[in-house]
Amino acid sequence: MSLSQILTPSIQKAIQALFDVSVDKIEFQTTRKEFEGDITMVIFPLLKVIKSNPAELGNKIGNYLVENVSEVARFNVVSGFLNIVISDSYYLNFFNEIKDNTKFGYVTPNPEEKAIMVEYSSPNTNKPLHLGHVRNNLLGYSVAEIIKASGKKVYKTQIINDRGIHICKSMLAWEKFGNGETPESSNLKGDKLVGKYYVEFDKAYKAEINQLIETGKTEEEAKKQAPIIIEAQEMLKKWEAGDEKVIELWKMMNQWVYDGFATTYNNLGVNFDKYYYESNTYLLGKDVVQVGLDKGVFEKDPDGSVWIDLTDEGLDRKIVLRSDGTAVYMTQDIGTAIQRVKDMPDVGGMVYTVGNEQDYHFKVLFLILKKLGFDWASSLYHLSYGMVDLPSGKMKSREGTVVDADDLMQDMTDTAKQISEDLGKLDSYSAEEKAKLYKTIGLGALKYYILKVDPKKRILFNPEESVDFAGNTGPFIQYTYARIQSIIRKADFDFSAKTNIEELHEKEKELVKQIELFPEVIQNAAQNHSPALIANYTYDLVKEYNSFYQSVHILGEVDLTKKIFRVQLSQKVAEVIKSALTLMGIEVPERM
Repeated sequence: MSLSQILTPSIQKAIQALFDVSVDKIEFQTTRKEFEGDITMVIFPLLKVIKSNPAELGNKIGNYLVENVSEVARFNVVSGFLNIVISDSYYLNFFNEIKDNTKFGYVTPNPEEKAIMVEYSSPNTNKPLHLGHVRNNLLGYSVAEIIKASGKKVYKTQIINDRGIHICKSMLAWEKFGNGETPESSNLKGDKLVGKYYVEFDKAYKAEINQLIETGKTEEEAKKQAPIIIEAQEMLKKWEAGDEKVIELWKMMNQWVYDGFATTYNNLGVNFDKYYYESNTYLLGKDVVQVGLDKGVFEKDPDGSVWIDLTDEGLDRKIVLRSDGTAVYMTQDIGTAIQRVKDMPDVGGMVYTVGNEQDYHFKVLFLILKKLGFDWASSLYHLSYGMVDLPSGKMKSREGTVVDADDLMQDMTDTAKQISEDLGKLDSYSAEEKAKLYKTIGLGALKYYILKVDPKKRILFNPEESVDFAGNTGPFIQYTYARIQSIIRKADFDFSAKTNIEELHEKEKELVKQIELFPEVIQNAAQNHSPALIANYTYDLVKEYNSFYQSVHILGEVDLTKKIFRVQLSQKVAEVIKSALTLMGIEVPERM
C-alpha cells in the first residue's frame, strides 16, 4: 500500500470528526525540497466545503494525524499545503517487508484478464534495419515488458511487409546483376545483400530515366516508361498470379532477409511471440467490407468503390475498397486486427508502435473498428514516436546512405571500448570479458539514450554523449550498479537477517522513499506507454544512491547494525536498478 493510500482514509476520518464533512478525494503531491516533509496534502480543494483559512485547516488536520496515526511523526503548514513527516518506523517496516522480494514492483499477470498485443518493428524485406527501426524496436519491446510487469499478459508481434513493388525491385536487380551471388558467397548478411540490390535497382532506374529525358521525354513520362520499372511491375503481377519461378525467387531472397533480421534482433535483445506476413494478410478485410456495407458503416460510390464518411468526427471520407475490387492498406489493417483476435481470443487490446507520420491512419483505423462494433476496439493504442536524427543529418534509404542498425550497434560497442580503455580500469579482465562489457555498455548507452526521451519527441542522437559515464546516461547507471556489486562482494559478514535499527539517517530515508515509488512508476509507465518514466525514475534513484554513498560510511561503519542495514539497502537499490533496466532491455555489468 502506498503512503497516499494509507493516509487517505485517516485524513477523511479527520475531516469528518473535526468538521462533520465527508470528502471523496484527497489530493497529494511530493513535498518540495525546501520544506520538511515526506508527502504533502493540498488543502485548497477543502476550502470549497469547509469555511476556514488554509493555515487553521492544515494545523487542525495535522494535529489529528499526529495523535491518531502511528505513521505520522510531525507536520508543518505552508500556505495551503500540509507537509507531513512520516516516522522512520514506517519506512523501516516497509523496507523489511520488501527487502527479500527480488521481483519488487512487478505484478504477476492475472490469467483471467485480457491480454495486450504489442506490435513493433514490422520492416520491409528489401533492406536491412536502420536507426528508425532501432527506436521502433526499443520502444515496442520496452512498452511490452512494462505492460507485462504492470500485471497484464502480453504478446509481442510484428507484421512483415514481404510483398509489393519494393521487393520485386530487389528481386529483379538480383536477377539482372547478381550473377548468382548469395550471403555465403559474398560473406554478407542476407538483409544487406538484398538491400544492396535495392540500391542497384535505383541506380539502373535513374540511369534509364536520364536516358529517356535526353530523348525528349518529360521526367514524369520517363519515370513511367523506364524499361526496368515496367519489368518490376510485370514481376509483381506474376507474383500475384502465383508464377512458380517468381515465387521461388521471392521465397529465397526473403529467407536471406529473415536470417539477417534474426541476427540484428538477437544483437539488439528484442524478440517476438508471433509473426504476421503481409503476403498472408493483404487480402484480409475484404470480406469485412460487405459487413460494413450491411451495417451502414460503409457506403458504395457509383463507380463501385467503397468509402467511410468520417466528416462528422472531424475527419474526411476514407476509401476502404477500390472500384476494381482491390484492397487498400486500411482494409488490410482492419482485417489483420480482426484476424489477430481470432488467432488469440484472449487479446483484449493492441498497441501499434509506428512513427508519427501515421497518426491520421491509426485515428481512422481505430474509429472504423469501433463503428464495426468490436468491443476490443476501445482498447487500441497508437504508440506514436518522432524521428531519430544524427548530428550529420537525416537518414536516407534508396541511395544506400542509411544509418544501418548493425553498424550503429558496432559503433556504440567501439565507442564504449575506446572510453573504457581511456579510463584504464580493465587490466584484470580477459579479452572475452572485455568484449562482453563493451557490448553491454555500448548497447546500454544506445537504448537508454533513446528510451529516456518521451516517445512523441524527435531525438537528435549523439553517440559520444550517450556513452558518457556521468549524467543521465546508461553507463552512469550501469556504473552505479557495478559499484554496489563491488560493495556486496567486499561485505565479509552475514547481512541477510532483519535489522533492528531504530533511526534512519536522512540519506537512508530518502533512498527508501525513492525505492517505494517503483511499483507506482511501473503502473504509470504502462498506462502512458512511456519507458521514459522508467528511465528518469532510475536516474533519480541512482543520483539519490550516489548522494547516500558520499554522505555515509557503508563498509567503514563501526556500528554493525547500521553497517548491515546499509549493505541491505545498497543491495535493494541494485535490484531495483536491474529490474528497471531490464524493462528497457538493458543489461547490467557485475564489474566495470
